[in-house]
Amino acid sequence: MLEDFAASIFLPSPHFFMKDIRTLSLDELKDYFVTLGEKPFRAKQVYDWLWSKNLHSIDEMTNLSKNLRERISQEFTINPIAVDLLQKSADGTIKNGVKLHDGLLVESVLIPTETRTTACVSSQVGCSLNCEFCATAKLKRMRNLEVAEIVDQVALIDRQSKLYFDRPLSNIVFMGMGEPMMNYKNVVEAIRKITKPEGLGMSPRRITVSTSGIPKMIKMLADEDLKVKLALSLHTAIEAKRNEIMPFSENFPLTDIMDSLKYWYDKTGNVVTFEYCVWGGINDKEEDIKALIKYCRQVPSKVNLIQYNPIGEGKFDHRSVAAEEKYVRELTKAGITVMVRRSRGGDIDAACGQLANKTAEE
Repeated sequence: MLEDFAASIFLPSPHFFMKDIRTLSLDELKDYFVTLGEKPFRAKQVYDWLWSKNLHSIDEMTNLSKNLRERISQEFTINPIAVDLLQKSADGTIKNGVKLHDGLLVESVLIPTETRTTACVSSQVGCSLNCEFCATAKLKRMRNLEVAEIVDQVALIDRQSKLYFDRPLSNIVFMGMGEPMMNYKNVVEAIRKITKPEGLGMSPRRITVSTSGIPKMIKMLADEDLKVKLALSLHTAIEAKRNEIMPFSENFPLTDIMDSLKYWYDKTGNVVTFEYCVWGGINDKEEDIKALIKYCRQVPSKVNLIQYNPIGEGKFDHRSVAAEEKYVRELTKAGITVMVRRSRGGDIDAACGQLANKTAEE
């Protein structure tokens, strides 16, 4: 009896070892159904349930016979994400702590405005990079998210947008936990699943991939013809300073990044967005503004000044409103489009990785 009890604790569910059917392509599904003696069109029916309807139960695929559903369930499973923690801000922002099938946690955020709702989705558990101002960097990278885990986040926030704001999700930013370019293959395939008519059918022009700057991958993304937008997490255009606050960038000089951004614009025609936080005592000087203007002028671009959500790291917790206002004045005078993105979710764990860090510490 003791042995049975021990086994029940330490042995995972049989479903843990089964393959998620969503890892199969449409062609692989067709081949599978042929081996079962079924017509290839069954694959399209299942694919529609999985990617267009975001169904998480094989048993609910009602246009398949019960016997066929049982046969599929003997060989495959579906590993959906689940909301483990949910925080609502007074400004309407909703932050989800999303549990994956192996127990790991990532974050997905719904950001509403009067005219749209935006999903901020994660691409990795933790992060491959080491930006000093980012809470996710403290977690380190545990693994890349699968295609289905990325798509599930989008479908989840679309449902929340309809439930809480009575309108569908309008925009998606890959700006959550992780560096999207370090999970390149799965992020690109997830975007295809999100945008294709046989998937979620959302507009690619309303999707932004935010990267800390990996030149080779930026060029690869430009060649994909996905029609998405690109944002670079810049924060300073002074090389030595950037290497200090984003140490990984020593391997990716700003000149190389700019070459890749020019390539991006030449291939896609899409303006680059520079994401930029202003911190007192770090990048609030005249030289910082001049360096940013000089960098922006090398490629068609605009600047998003982002109000930073503090994570308790002293040197990054000092916002300089006067410096922000000076940035806006000088950039505008230089003919560069600049937007100030107001801080959202300040009364909850709004900073990327903050909620996951708290959970890891408990």
